[in-house]
Parts: sequence; structure tokens; C-alpha cells
Amino acid sequence: MYEFLLIAYLVVSVALIGFVLVQQGKGASMGASFGSGASGTLFGSRGAGNFLSHTTAVLATVFFLISIVLGNLNSHHGEKQESSFENLSKVATQVEQSLPAKKANTDIPQ
Repeated sequence: MYEFLLIAYLVVSVALIGFVLVQQGKGASMGASFGSGASGTLFGSRGAGNFLSHTTAVLATVFFLISIVLGNLNSHHGEKQESSFENLSKVATQVEQSLPAKKANTDIPQ
């Protein structure tokens, strides 16, 4: 399920970026009112803006919902598996035990 959510998150984010970049600003439709040909587009002079803005709103909502779910899964994911960097003293103790014991040097006067 986690992998599916990551893939869905990636697809939604790319689609959201695409829809935001395709949208025109509010001042870009000024030429359509003077007959520049933008009124003959696929969705009409104002229809594309409504379609794109609604789709962007839906994609943004899905993006935020998936973000919250993934954040929740990641916060509980660390409780199941403990990383070796969480407790470095345990790792140091294991390394110390795996090293051969040092011999006492008798050449040094005490």
C-alpha cells in the first residue's frame, strides 16, 4: 500500500504541475473579447479556465490528502524498525565486542 501511495503521489504531483503550467493568467483572456481567435479553442474562451481550475483544485486536494496519509505512515513506520543510527552506543558496543582483545604491554614501566 505504501508503494502504491508513493506512485500515486508522484503521478498526482506531475499532473498538478502540468495543469498549473497550462493555465493562463486572468489578463490573458483580454484578446478573446476582441476576436483574436482564442474563443475558438476546444473549451471556448472561458470554458478552459473553469475546467483547468476545477481540475487543479481536485488534484491539489488529492495531493494534500496523500501527503497527510504518507506523513502518517512514515511517522509510525519508524516505530516498527529501529535504525542503527538511532542508538549509536549499541553499535559501538557491538563493534567493540567483535574486535580482538588487546594484550597488556609489559615493556612499559609502571
